[in-house]
Formats: sequence, C-alpha cells, structure tokens
Amino acid sequence: MMKKQLPILIAAVLAGGMSAAVADVTVFGHIDTSWDYRDADGSGDGGSGGNTTNLNCTTCSFGLKGSEDLGNGLKALFKLDFQYDTTERDKGLTDRDQWLGMGGVFGQLRVGTISTVYKSHGAMLDPIYRTALQQRDRGLQSDLHRGAGEEGQGRATNTLRYDTPTWNGLGIGAHYTVQTETDADSKSDSPWGIGGQWEGGSFLVFADYITSDEGGDDSAWKVGGKYDLSIFSFFAQYEGDSGLISARGDNQTDGSGDGADTWMLGATATLGNSMAYFGFGRGEEGSGGSTASYYNAWQLVGSHNMSRRTMLYGGYSELRCDQQDNDACSGIGDNKGDSKDRKLSFGMKHTF
Repeated sequence: MMKKQLPILIAAVLAGGMSAAVADVTVFGHIDTSWDYRDADGSGDGGSGGNTTNLNCTTCSFGLKGSEDLGNGLKALFKLDFQYDTTERDKGLTDRDQWLGMGGVFGQLRVGTISTVYKSHGAMLDPIYRTALQQRDRGLQSDLHRGAGEEGQGRATNTLRYDTPTWNGLGIGAHYTVQTETDADSKSDSPWGIGGQWEGGSFLVFADYITSDEGGDDSAWKVGGKYDLSIFSFFAQYEGDSGLISARGDNQTDGSGDGADTWMLGATATLGNSMAYFGFGRGEEGSGGSTASYYNAWQLVGSHNMSRRTMLYGGYSELRCDQQDNDACSGIGDNKGDSKDRKLSFGMKHTF
C-alpha cells in the first residue's frame, strides 16, 4: 500500500512550492548509512553469536512539515514523517511522527502519532542521535526511547501532546494516549506522561514521568541534564523503573516486577568541526522489585562535520552482561540476547 502511495507523496512534495501562498511547507529528511561489524558471544537465551558485517540505514526518513497562519496569533501545524531503508529491498515505508495541531500564545497542541516527552528529552543528550551507535540502540538509554505503540513506547500512537510556552527557560510537556477498540486484549487503560525542562546559560535539566496505566508495576521516571561549555560538554541521565522498563524488555512480561533502573553518563570534546565522545551506561534486569542481573555498556565515537548538514563518524561500542545471568542483555537496544556484543561502525549522515 505504501509503495502505491509513494508517487502521490512525491507529487505532493513537488507541488509544495505552488501552495506556498496558502501554507509554509518544508521538505526535510535524514540519511544515515554505516558499515557495521558485529562480534557477539551467543551464550544468552536467543543469542546469535559469531560475527557479521553489514551496511545499515539507521532511521532514515523523509517528510513534510508546515504551518498556516490563521490570524489572531494562531497557526495550524502539521508533520508527516516516513521511514525507509536505503540498504534493503522491499522494506517499504513505515510511519514516524505524523500529527496535526495548533499553536499560539498558549503553546502547542498536537494530535496523532507523536514522540513522548520522555523520548524527546533523551534525544537531547545523545551527540550521535540517529546513527548506528545511538545511545538507545546500545543500552545507554532504555527501550522507552524506542519503538511505537500505545504502551509506553518512544513514539506514542493515538495520542494528544501539549507543550507549554517557555517561561524564563522553563517548559512543560504532557501526552495522553487514547486506547483504540482494536486492542487485542481489550485494554481500557490510557497511557500518559509528563515532563519539564529548564535551559539557562550552559545548563539543561529535565525530569519526566510516564505510565502505561495498566495498574500495578506500570511506570518509569527519569532525571537528567547537560552542562555545555565552549569545548567540553558533560551529561547524565538516571531512569528509575517502576515496572514499565521491565515490561519493554524481551525477557520480561507486563507486570513482572520492577527494578530495571538504567543510568548513563558521558562527555564530548569539540575542536573546530570535529568531536570526540565517550559514554558509559549500566542497566539492571527487574525481577519482583530486586536486581537479578545487570549489563554494562560503553562507547567511544569520533565525528567530523564536512558541512552543516553532512557528518562522517566512526566508533566502537560494547555491551557486556552479568556473567551469572546472560539473559540480562536480552531485548536491550539492538542486542539479540548475546552475553557480549561488540560493534564497530563507520558511517555518513546527511540531513536536508
């Protein structure tokens, strides 16, 4: 179906200039292609083991976004974002953030498929976001920053999101998900989340809460921040699990317990157009409120901006499980349950 719609989307893009008098429309996109070498020890449940070399396209996308001035300080807003893959055939297009909304002195109100505030704040701390070594894929941030759905995933479907105006650097955002009648298990819960951030000078700090509203162990919270100097920057994030992070992992089931706390810290050094980045993270596997096992993750990455829109990068990342329980790595980021997962990547990222 999406392949049949592609010519229509292209025609809409080409026609965008003719409709400029009606609304401001921007074509945007992201292309990331990387050479990735993976070396894994497959002793975990479901682990693959061995080594592989592949070309990958990490969350490559294109879309349309725009606004229309409605007068009296009001604007109609929209975004249509689609994901594709340049390295694989027959993958087709999948939906990313797609919403319609309104903005004004009251802030922004949007309806559709929208990234949660929880996910948005995590992206602010990742200097290599949407590349082959992004933090959410390598265990430095939890799975609440990934995926799409109605149960606490990073991109919430059937959702309303409201963001306040910024007051002296302070802003608050909240989202509410309306469950659909097509839920297989006829759930009546309505996930929601709220978060706030403050930016001033060299500082960024934020706090978030999110719940799937399933009852029992169904929520998570986090705090984080960044200190940005002219050359160096430092950042950290702590995610407290009250069941929701546990539920998102492949080795857990909904309501199975809590305790899968995740934290990370990192730093960057920038000189001219080049940057060096180091990050370290640790996650625990929740089990009835106690810590059964854990994993450690770290990465070292270098990047160089060829221009404002084109970046070259390369780096190494390692995910290592508690040797007493190799299942701790199951369902963590892009890991398949291997007890050790080493990844070496070289890539190019272009935005338009």
